[in-house]
Amino acid sequence: MSGSFLQHFKHTLFSTNSGNFEQKALELFRYQAEHNPVYRRYLSHLPFSAQQVQSIYQIPFLPIELFKSQRVVTGNPEIQVIFESSGTSGQTPSRHYVADPLFYKQVSQHMFERLYKPLKECHLFALLPSYLERKNSSLVYMVSHFIQQSQSPYSGFFLHQNDALIDKLISLRNHSGQVILLGVTFALLDLAEAYAGTDLSHVILMETGGMKGRREELLREELHEELQKAFKVPAIHAEYGMTELLSQAYSTGGGAFQTPPWMRILIRDVNDPFHIYQHSRSGGINIIDLANVDSCAFIETKDIGILSADGTFRVLGRFDNSDIRGCNLLVS
Repeated sequence: MSGSFLQHFKHTLFSTNSGNFEQKALELFRYQAEHNPVYRRYLSHLPFSAQQVQSIYQIPFLPIELFKSQRVVTGNPEIQVIFESSGTSGQTPSRHYVADPLFYKQVSQHMFERLYKPLKECHLFALLPSYLERKNSSLVYMVSHFIQQSQSPYSGFFLHQNDALIDKLISLRNHSGQVILLGVTFALLDLAEAYAGTDLSHVILMETGGMKGRREELLREELHEELQKAFKVPAIHAEYGMTELLSQAYSTGGGAFQTPPWMRILIRDVNDPFHIYQHSRSGGINIIDLANVDSCAFIETKDIGILSADGTFRVLGRFDNSDIRGCNLLVS
């Protein structure tokens, strides 16, 4: 029964829309409240009953720290891949136990192609030095899939090959297809300093966050202004993702992130994690990611943000007492 429920849920994920999101979220909540041991144990310490939950605003969210110490899985799936967060030296990494890596690829590609061209029409360049230098990065796994799907002879990862990277980007100025450079923040800033004045106005420049303690923190507006000036691009795109989620959100400029239809952001009171705002105020970011079928779809992050009326959100920073995660060192 459990296997059939999960497979059916995955099969119908891409038909999620604003009209059926809440119904699907409540259905998955009730299932995971029973079949996810860590989530069930967490809920057992709270003064409420899962049967009483009639709205997504009543759902308790699992603190993201539990991915560091617990095996957060729904049912008893056969794990195929274990993604680990980067963090910094001495920190315990988060681990996401993934039973269906093909589903992860499908989810990531589906959202990417909603906002950009089909991958087969893209030339994808990845500047992710810190992630390539370790194993089990969900970001590298995703981008590897994107590069393979692009089928472009130009696409690839670049590690300590900045001259070759810049030369290839310039050579594609009048080439068909969408040219995308996706990079970790500190590496893009290093590139901007070394090649300031290079005209990459034909390139979509996308930052993934991540200073890794390599540089002084910048406000997102300052970072984007510096990159725009260096490469003469009209806007800086951004990707918002984390080890604990299978889905990603993207900003096509201005720092406002768009989520896929199966993902939703809720904002909680910073002093009361069980109080969810239903209007535009800043607070802690809670995420419902219905793609997290095999783990937990209801995550209380340590990011602070604000939700707009159109469903986009902005990341404003991090809780002071939280570990700094490698994918999100950027103070926005």
